[in-house]
Amino acid sequence: MKLTLSVIKADIGGFVGHSSVHKEVLEKVKEVAEDGKDKGIIRDVSTLVCGDDIALVMTHTKGVDAPEVHELAWTAFKEGTEVSKKLKMYGAGQDLLADAFSGNVKGMGPGVAEMEFEERKSEPVIVFFADKTSPSAWNLPLYEMFADPMNTAGLVIDPSMHKGFTFEVMDVYSGEAITLQTPEELYDLLVFIGATSRYVVRSVYRKSDGEIAAAASTQKLSLMAGRYVGKDDPVLIVRAQSGFPAVGEILEPFARPWLVEGWMRGSHTGPLMPVSFKQAKPTRFDGPPRVIAAGYQITDGKLIGPSDLFDDPAFDHARQECAIMANHLRRQGIFEPHRLPPEEMEYTTLPQVLKKLKDRFKLVEPERPKFSIDEEVAE
Repeated sequence: MKLTLSVIKADIGGFVGHSSVHKEVLEKVKEVAEDGKDKGIIRDVSTLVCGDDIALVMTHTKGVDAPEVHELAWTAFKEGTEVSKKLKMYGAGQDLLADAFSGNVKGMGPGVAEMEFEERKSEPVIVFFADKTSPSAWNLPLYEMFADPMNTAGLVIDPSMHKGFTFEVMDVYSGEAITLQTPEELYDLLVFIGATSRYVVRSVYRKSDGEIAAAASTQKLSLMAGRYVGKDDPVLIVRAQSGFPAVGEILEPFARPWLVEGWMRGSHTGPLMPVSFKQAKPTRFDGPPRVIAAGYQITDGKLIGPSDLFDDPAFDHARQECAIMANHLRRQGIFEPHRLPPEEMEYTTLPQVLKKLKDRFKLVEPERPKFSIDEEVAE
């Protein structure tokens, strides 16, 4: 029998501001989710918190996109929102973009990562959960986990991994996806996933047998709402060991910080800081962006864990580097490259300012020819 692992997250109100989740809100979400386990909708459930977001980690046998599982998560978040509103939490229910459930939470605000598989003799998985950033934050670490032999030694020395992996990459604007094989299409893959404002890794499969290895949330709130309503705060599931990267290989990309979009008002570039559960409380300029790593052993459909995998002094240097990088970027203030470029500010006040002042622009030099990527591709 195949098991489904579903991770569904939402921001339903911050305590205080955007920094954390109030315990009464979390308790209500847990209560509703546990009731779903008692009713047989799911096999098991665990709750995670990162910043002002809550994630439900659920096992069940109903497959990906199961309406009853998605409805359970939606109900848990709706009832949690009522508690959040009562306590006057900030942005109560901000990720819930609809009034009523309509069969699937995709497109309704919450982020979703799911995968279906046959449980192995030993089934270790890691759930990554980030706050103050976007789904493209996973592009670089997924590349290193599954395509970079300098990070993942198993790609060279493990016969079950040596043939490589298949990446499914999605265009978040069109909703279309392409699959690319590594190592033979590695450079083509990097053309896309290096363009983090548009392309995100949706899933990864072992090429030798098509077995799923990783699944990420790809929902962008601003594209669904048509306005800025908060950053996407993505989740990622990665299976470990026995034909997949080892736990240490999966965690290794986070030992060297990189820059992601998000941070304050979802409009700034910042370093992604790997932190323990306790440290997942972004407060400096509402950041820097944070990520936790929750390790589980799945045993007969039950979630054994979580183990707080970034609660390790080996990641102290990464955290220190993030603080130094944050200092450099904050020195830029409202100037790029700390602030995101105009195309990424589409859902902020920038378009309103441009509209208000457009008649005051006057031609002072010859008009420049406009460049279009689509036109170049067509030629």
